[in-house]
Amino acid sequence: MTYTLVNAPFLALCVAAVAVCARRRPGRLRPGAVVVTVAVLVVLTAVFDNVMIAAGLFDYASEGRSGLAVGRAPVEDFAYPVAGALALPALWHLLGRRATATAPSETAGVNR
Repeated sequence: MTYTLVNAPFLALCVAAVAVCARRRPGRLRPGAVVVTVAVLVVLTAVFDNVMIAAGLFDYASEGRSGLAVGRAPVEDFAYPVAGALALPALWHLLGRRATATAPSETAGVNR
């Protein structure tokens, strides 16, 4: 089994979660923030995976890789940060905030 086949169901679930969020509560999910987060995590993954692979901390079996790589890091390894950056905001968005903020007029005469 290849790393791509292992990653595909998780990425599909993350994309589905984002799609459900977009339909369920339009306007509240900030796609710009998600895109920036994905970009930052991909850059960090590229840097640190290459350093760790070069240091010999771990390696990937060649038969499970697609052959495409960023430096020494296989492109399949970038699925994890992308999935996290998509799934976590989508989950936060779907669950919604339970607590409501107190209006300023309700706390006007309260000393703290």
